[in-house]
Amino acid sequence: MDAGMDLLHSSGVELVQYLQMNYKDSQSWFTFISLAADLRNTFFVFFPIWFHLCEAVGVKLIWVAVIGDWLNLIFKWILFGQRPYWWVHETSYYSNSSFPVLQQYPITCETGPGSPSGHAMGSAGVWYVMVTAFLTSTLQNKQHCVQNWCLRSVLWTVFWVIQFCVCASRVFVAAHFPHQVCLGVISGLIVAEVFGRIDTIYNVKFKQYLKITLSLFSFALGFYLLLKVLGVDLLWSVEKAQRWCARAEWVHIDSTPFAGLVRNMGALFGLGLALNSPIYVESCKEKRSQQFSFRLSCIVASLLTLHLFDSVKPPNQTEFLFYFLSFCKNAAVPLAAVVFVPYCVSQIVNREEKEKLL
Repeated sequence: MDAGMDLLHSSGVELVQYLQMNYKDSQSWFTFISLAADLRNTFFVFFPIWFHLCEAVGVKLIWVAVIGDWLNLIFKWILFGQRPYWWVHETSYYSNSSFPVLQQYPITCETGPGSPSGHAMGSAGVWYVMVTAFLTSTLQNKQHCVQNWCLRSVLWTVFWVIQFCVCASRVFVAAHFPHQVCLGVISGLIVAEVFGRIDTIYNVKFKQYLKITLSLFSFALGFYLLLKVLGVDLLWSVEKAQRWCARAEWVHIDSTPFAGLVRNMGALFGLGLALNSPIYVESCKEKRSQQFSFRLSCIVASLLTLHLFDSVKPPNQTEFLFYFLSFCKNAAVPLAAVVFVPYCVSQIVNREEKEKLL
C-alpha cells in the first residue's frame, strides 16, 4: 500500500515539476484561477447574483457549497492525504537520490490534509449548479434542437475547461497531487447532482437551519475530539505546513480545517436567518421583486456591500476570536444580500414613487 502511494505521489511530483518548469510564465494565471476557485467567491459573488436572478439557484449554491465543503473536511480527516510541498521533504522514496525541488507560492501552504482537493470539489459542485440552472432556464423550447445542442455543448465545454484550469492550478502551486484534484471534481459533481434532486432545501424553517448547522458542527467537532482521545491528531497537517512552508507568512489561519468549518456554518446559519426574516418576505416577495430593474439594482448593491464585507479581515492573533468573527462575518453575507440590500432598494424605490405622486 505504502509503495503504491509513493509511486502515485512521485508521479504527481513529476507533473508538478513539469508544469512549474514549462509554464513558469503562467504563474499569475494559475494563481488567479486558484483564488477565483475559492469558495469565498461563491458566497460573496455567485450567491448574490444568482439569488436575485433566481432564488432557488442561489439557495442551492449555498447548500452545495456548505455541505460539499463539510464533506470535504470529513474526507480529508479520514484519508490523511499528503501535499506535494511537504511530502517531498518527508518521504523515504528519494532516499538514494536528492529529493525534487518544488517551487512554492503565497497560496501553496494550505494547512489541511490534501485529499480530496477542496478547490476542485467546490468549483465542480458550484459550476455544475450554475450551468444546469442556466440550461434549465434557457432550453424551454424543445423545437430548436440544433440550437439547444450547440448551447449545451458550449456550456459543458466551458465547464470542463474551468475544471481543468482549476485542477492544473492546484497542481502547479504544489498544493495537491493530480489524483486529489480528480477525486475532488468527482466528489463535487456527486454532491451537486444529489442536491439537484432534493426539493426540501427550498422550504426549510429557521429552526431546521439551526438544527442542521449545530448538527454539522457538532459531528465535526465530536469526530475530531474522539480521534484525539484515541491518540489521532487530525491537525497533524498544520504542523507539516508550518515546518515545510518556504515562508512563515504564507501559512494562513484561514486555511486551517476549523476556519473553513466555521465559515460554512456561518453562511448556512445566515441563510436560514435571512430566508425566514419578515423583512425578506416584505421586500423580496412583493410584485416589485419580479421587475428586472429591481433585481439588477439588488445585484449591484449586494456585490458592492459584500465587497466591503470581504475587505474586513478578522484579527488572527487569537484563534477563538478569529473563528467567532469569521462565523459572524459569513453569517452576515446572506443577511446582507437577502434582507438588508433588497429592503434598502425597496425603500428607495418607494420614496421615489411617492415623490412622483406629489
